[in-house]
Amino acid sequence: MRRPLIPLLLTALTVLVAACEKKAPPAPSSAPTPTPAAASTGEAPVGADTILLGQVGSLTGSEATFGVSARNGIAMAVQETNAAGGVKGKKLAVRVYDSQGRPEEAAQAATRLITQDKVAVILGEAASSNSMAMADKAQAAGVPMISPSSTNPAVTQKGDYIFRVCFIDPFQGFVMAKFARDNLKLNQVAVLQDNKSAYSVGLTDVFNRKFSEMGGTIVSTESYSKGDTDFRAQLTAIKKTKPQAIFVPGYYTDVGIIARQARELGLTVPMLGGDGWESDKLFELGGAAIEGSYYVNHYSVDNPDARVQEFITKYKAAYGAVPDSVAALAYDAAQLAIDAMKRAPDVSGKAIRDALASTKNFPGVAGTINLDENRDPVKEAVVLQVEGGKTKFVTTVKP
Repeated sequence: MRRPLIPLLLTALTVLVAACEKKAPPAPSSAPTPTPAAASTGEAPVGADTILLGQVGSLTGSEATFGVSARNGIAMAVQETNAAGGVKGKKLAVRVYDSQGRPEEAAQAATRLITQDKVAVILGEAASSNSMAMADKAQAAGVPMISPSSTNPAVTQKGDYIFRVCFIDPFQGFVMAKFARDNLKLNQVAVLQDNKSAYSVGLTDVFNRKFSEMGGTIVSTESYSKGDTDFRAQLTAIKKTKPQAIFVPGYYTDVGIIARQARELGLTVPMLGGDGWESDKLFELGGAAIEGSYYVNHYSVDNPDARVQEFITKYKAAYGAVPDSVAALAYDAAQLAIDAMKRAPDVSGKAIRDALASTKNFPGVAGTINLDENRDPVKEAVVLQVEGGKTKFVTTVKP
């Protein structure tokens, strides 16, 4: 049964980017940098001279850091654009709704952005299951949607109005399988997946296939469900197979606990993962247990590229934190939408969609974006290692 919109209205967080707000920050440029408290607000009231964008993200719930990081990255992109004159003589504004990390809430939020707010573009979600629920609504309405960080291939397969700025699971699954075999010289790996997550199951399928094709052996594949807190039974079964590493393609909320319980059971082998690990909370939850583990990511703060370092500097000044990959990808998603709106003859759904589809060599902070025929970017990935409570760049893998 579909849930009515009333609960959404009661629980959704609406953030309106509005210049008239006294706390609105200036553009992160040569002007004074916004304070962290003000950095999530923006610059333009909604009116005839305003183009409204929409964002759906997990601002509360177990993956809240994803939604907050995305909101911050999008706000920065909008502030910079408004400070430079906006798009087609109009200012931009953003309306943000909280999905609470739930597909049904994400779908209802997308419906409201389309039918009531009349947004030009939808930005979000981070989690693939949520994005797929939203994509059905956006495609049916002919409203372009760009996911910053949903990596399951099925997201853009929903239709020709659905885009993303991150690499997809087949690529990151290949990257970690190749790294495990070539760099770590592993022969036997166990897998612990979230069987209720499209992201986790998809990544497991690719990793298992590629690692096996490269001559490795998957000695065990165990499953859990999002929300579980005790993984000891699965880890005990894995320990009996004597793996050299454990591949855990889950989100940071689960990974940190899994790492601690694995160490408690005497499993001292490194853990391997995907971009769902990316959060400062990973170090909080995993502590010393996550040290020495590796995961695939979209960018590294160690990248010396001037564009990347400028973004990091502005973000740190605005929010008092180093931007994670979700913030970088959300910034890129917003900038990609803005670039398409500037190039499009008008800001109708079809015009923006056509402009997005023709994107080539777009200079994102999380890598140059060239969209293929499936509206997926062809771009490189990095492998990071957890060391000393933070990440360390290890290597880059190109498509």
